[in-house]
Formats: sequence, structure tokens, C-alpha cells
Amino acid sequence: MSSSSKLLAELIDALRCLPGVGGKSAQRMAFHLLERERQGGFRLAAALEAAMRDVGHCSRCRTFSEEPVCPVCASASRDKHVLCVVESPSDLVAIEQATGYRGLYFVLLGRLSPLDGLGPEELGLPMLAQRLGEGEVEEMILATNPTVEGEATAHYLGQLARAAGIRVTRLAHGVPLGGELEFVDRGTLAHAFGSRQVLGS
Repeated sequence: MSSSSKLLAELIDALRCLPGVGGKSAQRMAFHLLERERQGGFRLAAALEAAMRDVGHCSRCRTFSEEPVCPVCASASRDKHVLCVVESPSDLVAIEQATGYRGLYFVLLGRLSPLDGLGPEELGLPMLAQRLGEGEVEEMILATNPTVEGEATAHYLGQLARAAGIRVTRLAHGVPLGGELEFVDRGTLAHAFGSRQVLGS
């Protein structure tokens, strides 16, 4: 877009870093903020700066957290014997909102994908193996997405858990193949979660 305003052009370009936002969408957002939502723009800028500066990762489960240990991991009411492994913080939120799950989590922040440079180290698997070796976890629920990479990751995780003598379960069918957990409706996700099955070797 050609613009006489360098700052406007920079704003439009910055908005394009968001997923699914192309040039036209970024331009529409920028114009909306400047024309009708100046206060909203200031609030957005402040919230964005604070989040980028202060939100890190939980030292236990790796989800987003402002504290060293997130509220879920710090809660005394959660079942420490069950650990649900998910790919992303958005998957954790989806399970929390759709099910009555009261165990703990481990967030991979991705899935095994050598082409993208995502191996066991990047997914925090040494940390997970250490946690499984502490003897507290009795069941590990594999809630990786039902994609090719997600299934490969689940297989790898299953071997890791079985080597530690831990029962492994996988979300039941009902979550569509090729789908992403954050886009699955609550009823389907709740049913799949409640009907999880023991993973075969």
C-alpha cells in the first residue's frame, strides 16, 4: 500500500504478523483503529507490550504464565497422578473449557517435525522424561492433534511413558482426523476426552 504516512505504513506492516492477516485485512484494522478506536488502540498497545514483556512459560508444564509456576500446576486440588500432554497452550484451554479434567498438563509447544527443526529437545521431552521419572505420574494422556505429525509425536511419547512404566491413554475417536483441538466443538471434545483408550504398543 502506498501511503504518505510512514507510521501508518509501519502499523499496517506490523499487523501482518498475525495469523491469517494479509495486506488488506491489516490495512482495514489500522484504519479502524485510527478512525474510530484510538482509545482501544492505546489499550491494545499497552496490553501487547505488557504481555510480550511479562508472559513467559511455566517451569513445570511450559504453558504461558506470568509466574514461574502457573496456577494449574500450583493448585493443590489437581490430580498429580494424571498428566495430559498437549501441543499448545490453546489446546490446554480447549480441554479446560470443554471437560471436567482435573489432572495436570505438559505443553509441547509444537509437534515432532524434523523438517521444521522441531525435535525432542525443542518439545521439552528431556524435561518430560525427568518428570515421568519422579514417580508421581501414573497415567499419561496423549492429546496431540490427530494429524500425521501429531500421531508420530503420540507414538514417540507413548514409548517414553511405557519405558517409565506409566499407563498411556490416547484421546478417543471423535476428534476429526486432520483437525485441530482448538477448533473442535465442546461436545465432541468432551466425548473424546471421556472415552480415551489405552494406547497399544
